[in-house]
Amino acid sequence: MAADPSRRRPEYHPAVNDVLLTLTNARGTLADVQRRLDLEFRAAYPDHANPAKLVARVKRLEEEAAALKEMCRDLLTQKQELIDQIRVSLMAQRGMTQRLLAASGLPPLSDADETVHNSLNEVIQDWTAQLLLCIQIGI
Repeated sequence: MAADPSRRRPEYHPAVNDVLLTLTNARGTLADVQRRLDLEFRAAYPDHANPAKLVARVKRLEEEAAALKEMCRDLLTQKQELIDQIRVSLMAQRGMTQRLLAASGLPPLSDADETVHNSLNEVIQDWTAQLLLCIQIGI
């Protein structure tokens, strides 16, 4: 490829120039076809039934759905991290409370406290099962 001294366009092999010219003409032709189709669709269909607009809307919705799916995955990850941190903190606090009660001679945790603890564990297990199901089905 030799440089054009006027710096307008680089020179290519004649075959490459022909391909570039053909592609440029095709781009213009396709733009014209798209413009004509848009005009015909506008004339033939109302806005809510225009096939070109419906296709564009479906594509936009698919992109938005993919973005929302990714945001939901991020939210699930953050929620799981928060649950894990809270569970670790609560278990540590529960253990420390039991040790403090034993050291002070106070009665250990009551049955009601154990029921609440077991209920919390069930909720966490249910959440974990739901999360695993979401992962398995690809949500």
